[in-house]
Amino acid sequence: MGELIHNSHVIQELSELGINTVDKLPENESGICVIRSHGASPDVIDLVSKMGFEIVDLTCPDVKKVQQSAVELVKDGYALIIVGKPEHPEVAAINAYAKRFGENVFVISDIVELKKFECKIKELKKIGVVVQTTQRIEVLNEILCYLTTISKELKIYNTICNSTQLRQKEARDLAKMSDLVVVVGSKKSANTSHLAEILKEITQTIHIETDDELFGYYEIIKNAKNIAITAGASTPDEIIKKVYDKLSEY
Repeated sequence: MGELIHNSHVIQELSELGINTVDKLPENESGICVIRSHGASPDVIDLVSKMGFEIVDLTCPDVKKVQQSAVELVKDGYALIIVGKPEHPEVAAINAYAKRFGENVFVISDIVELKKFECKIKELKKIGVVVQTTQRIEVLNEILCYLTTISKELKIYNTICNSTQLRQKEARDLAKMSDLVVVVGSKKSANTSHLAEILKEITQTIHIETDDELFGYYEIIKNAKNIAITAGASTPDEIIKKVYDKLSEY
C-alpha cells in the first residue's frame, strides 16, 4: 500500500521481483498486502483484512511508537499536536489512529501553522505533543518554546528517531568542514529533504537522487575543494557509491 520507502530505485527493484506498489486494493483478488514503513490508518488495515488479503506489516518500529504515544495521550485526555507534514503518509496514519479516540487533534508543520490554532489551544487544559520521526529538531524546539507560553499543561514525546537525529548531527559536522555537500536521496523522502534544508544553512549544498544528476553541477563540483557526501535513510549503498565514484572522476 503506497511506496514501501521513498526511493524510486528500490521501488523499481521490488517491481522487478513482482512486488507492486498500489494506492487502491484490487477487487476480486487475493495475496499478500504489505503495509509500508510509514504505516497505514486503522481503517485501511481493517479494509485489507476484510478483503481477504494476508497482511505483512512493515511499519517502522519507531513509527509504531509514535502511533502508540499519540493514542496514549488522547486516551489520557490530552488534546494532541502532531508536529509534521499533514500530507506525509506517516503523519496521516498517526492522525487517523489518534482521531479514533478524540477529536482535538492538530497537525502542525511549523510555527506559522501553530499560530492558526492558538486561540483553540489556549482554551484547552492539557496539550500533548508527538513528532513525525524524520522531523527537524529545530522545528520541534521552536514549536515547544511557543507552546510553553500558551498552554496550561504540556506533555511531550520527542519521537524523532535516533537514527534521524544522529544523521542530522553528523551531516552538520561534515558540512562545517566542507565547501560543498552532496545529499543523495529521493526528493519525496522527508528525512533526506530535511537534511538538505539543514545543510544549506551551513554551506553550499546540492540534493540529487542519482549520480546522473551530477553533470548539471559540474562547475560547482570542479570549484569545490572539500566535498562531503551524505544520504537519506532510504538511499541504497550502491547509489551512494556511484555518486562517490563519479565525484572522484570529476
